[in-house]
Amino acid sequence: MEMVTSLVTGGAGFIGSHVADELLKMGHKVVVLDDLSGGFEDNVPKGALFCKGSILDHELIELLFEKHRFTYVYHLAAYAAEGLSHFIKRFNYNNNLIGSINLINASVNHGVKLFVFTSSIAVYGAGQSPMTEDMTPLPEDSYGIAKLAVESELKVSHEMFGLDYIVFRPHNVYGERQNIGDRYRNVVGIFMNQLMKEEPMTVFGDGFQQRAFTHISDVAPIIAASVDYPSGWNQVFNVGADVPFTVNELADSIAEVMHRESRVLRLPPRNEVKVAFSDHSRAASVFGDRNKVSLREGLTAMAEWVKRHGVRESSVFEEIEISKNMPPSWASVARVHS
Repeated sequence: MEMVTSLVTGGAGFIGSHVADELLKMGHKVVVLDDLSGGFEDNVPKGALFCKGSILDHELIELLFEKHRFTYVYHLAAYAAEGLSHFIKRFNYNNNLIGSINLINASVNHGVKLFVFTSSIAVYGAGQSPMTEDMTPLPEDSYGIAKLAVESELKVSHEMFGLDYIVFRPHNVYGERQNIGDRYRNVVGIFMNQLMKEEPMTVFGDGFQQRAFTHISDVAPIIAASVDYPSGWNQVFNVGADVPFTVNELADSIAEVMHRESRVLRLPPRNEVKVAFSDHSRAASVFGDRNKVSLREGLTAMAEWVKRHGVRESSVFEEIEISKNMPPSWASVARVHS
């Protein structure tokens, strides 16, 4: 019997490396494609074949598909900074849309059995919580628009070419291997990094934004195993935690597990959805109703990992395209490229 071979884009990143781990446990041969713009080579699990490269390099993608004859494609490579995406539109659409199209083209041309795509609850927009998959998507940022466009492209590629797919919309995922040095995304990592640097945790606005923060172990196993659930093919699934918390509550919880004083610096509010959390009954009906990690358990596990690995210096995004209306804390370090 021929070994199942899976491509994991973004497999040196946070969610992607955990999905690659799960696939290796399932007996897949795993090829990781990552340009290391947001990930780290030491995140790639042992046993996976690593290729440094970009999903924008369609010639490289063609070579990889020709060489490895992938059974499945798990597409997790993205620059997932919702708030920043307003100000990096060209970069956002190139990386999150055009790169995805390169992979869809290759998957059709090389007969991939199933394309698993990691989208986002950013496609829903505001005022729709709890979010269900049958709601009409109304994204409010460029990141969500790009993700929704890829979802639409997968649907028409299935109808036109027979490419089967599954779309997952995870949300607010945190955990071990997250890049805590990214100042624009991943609030759990940002807070932990700031506390280790003896800095206050920076909160936009009043901190009453609500999110359901999801530990990685509630997401990666389902994404990896989804290929073995044909009843879920050609569908869209929310996946993640069920219980929402405010950012203020999150800050207090992180300070507690890090054994630090809860100090907060209030920043001017930014343009973002105030309340965002999902319903997961559709995923439970297909993949089973699984026990989920509590916020306290997940934060404790991540804090232990963070303490072992230490502080990461916050990176500055180098290709800001629009500076108008940027949050002042970002604009002060922005480098604008027209």
